[in-house]
Amino acid sequence: MQIIHCEPERHAEAILAIFNEAIANTTALYDYRPRTKEKMAAWFDTKLKGDYPVLGIENEAGELMGFASYGAFRAYPAYKYTVEHSVYVAAPFRGQGLGKALLKEIIAAAGRQDYHTLIGAIDAGNAASIALHEELGFLNCGTVRQAGFKFGRWLDLVFYQLLLATPEKPVDD
Repeated sequence: MQIIHCEPERHAEAILAIFNEAIANTTALYDYRPRTKEKMAAWFDTKLKGDYPVLGIENEAGELMGFASYGAFRAYPAYKYTVEHSVYVAAPFRGQGLGKALLKEIIAAAGRQDYHTLIGAIDAGNAASIALHEELGFLNCGTVRQAGFKFGRWLDLVFYQLLLATPEKPVDD
């Protein structure tokens, strides 16, 4: 297994498949309908324009087993040191520690880019993701009750936060 930087030409189709499986079968995403190739292209474009990494983990055969990224938390200037991350592992590879490896890489990348706060928005029923975040030092910083409705039920959204030592000298502008 190796951590790689995902490229649209090589990895968009695999990332799209991972997203769409999660949409259809889990509450990891609060989407209802599968994403399209066009939405995937726009997603990669946003990551590129924002200088946000898209990291993946591949097996020896070059198969993408999972990916992680982050992006803007909110669109106001004062949030410039805060990013919201996401980690997805393909269904056949869950439970093997890949999410932990990817989240560690995302934390390191955020530090290198001088971000200060990482936010994870997690469905309250996703015990594995919550445990992973807590293991890596994230703290629960709140719950939005009944934030989503999927699979015929209301879903609570919990927020987990990790503070980094960066940036050394934050500025207002």
